[in-house]
Amino acid sequence: MRSSRLLDLMLRLQGGPGTTAARLADQLEVSVRTVYRDVAALQAAGVPVWTESGPGGGIRLLDGWQSKLSGMTGAETSALMLLGVPAVAQDLGLSDITARAESKLLGALPLPLRAGALLWRERLHVDVPGWFATTPSVEQLPAVAQAVLEGRRLRIRYRRGADGSTRTLDPLGLVAKAGTWYLVARHRDRTLSYRVSRIESALVLDAPAVRPDTFDLAGWWSASIAEFDRSLLRYACRVRLSPYAWRRLPDIVGEEAARVVPGEPDESGWVAVDLMLEAEEVALGQLTALGAGVEVLAPESLRAGLCEVGAEVARRNAGC
Repeated sequence: MRSSRLLDLMLRLQGGPGTTAARLADQLEVSVRTVYRDVAALQAAGVPVWTESGPGGGIRLLDGWQSKLSGMTGAETSALMLLGVPAVAQDLGLSDITARAESKLLGALPLPLRAGALLWRERLHVDVPGWFATTPSVEQLPAVAQAVLEGRRLRIRYRRGADGSTRTLDPLGLVAKAGTWYLVARHRDRTLSYRVSRIESALVLDAPAVRPDTFDLAGWWSASIAEFDRSLLRYACRVRLSPYAWRRLPDIVGEEAARVVPGEPDESGWVAVDLMLEAEEVALGQLTALGAGVEVLAPESLRAGLCEVGAEVARRNAGC
């Protein structure tokens, strides 16, 4: 969006000695011509930015001028990352701080840029939890978030089923997945994820957390989810799928299970594939969702199960 680029340009110029249009174009990934158009837009909005040609020239702000963004506290600056996701800010106990940060940010913008920001706030809402899901309790989330953000060790009481255990962790990050919060942390040289709703108590320790220099939270989470999905896929079956069922396969069995190479299509476009699914009862429910677009080739028990489901559906809907 142009409004965000204009804000980025203004902040890059603020407090600096000035720079060239070419350098700004590289930093903003736009053309030099676009930089000059953006400079003109800032000038029209009342920002005292000026240009000077020749050696030693460039683009700069009036000496001593600063936007009101300098009045933000450290917590408010961090809370800028939560704008647009109020449910996340509420879970973290940062609703008030985020609201103040948003107010200061809007107040610091020139009027033309403020209008564009307000338009997005009024017309875009991010709904984090999934459909028909009960939001789990996250009473310990603020303490967990404090340990993550301050880089301090965390002692938790963690419940798994009917059992519980006390663990001292090196927090690495937080992940919100479909309304459910997870803590990613190191425990005894292993990186693991912990569902925050199962943390019964959390104590932030004074000791600094140990964080690997190369750790990438998003990359680790993606790899962990893929590995978990693969670990569940232990039931082998072979099926024929219609063109429509083949297209729908990832939605029915998941991306990981559907990552297979089909055989050559027959004259009707049907293909044979070898699948690894969780278990026979799970496979039966998933393949039933493909309706008449699936034929089980093996094993025979799965084929018979699908036949029984089809016969029962036909019996219940006879005469319709």
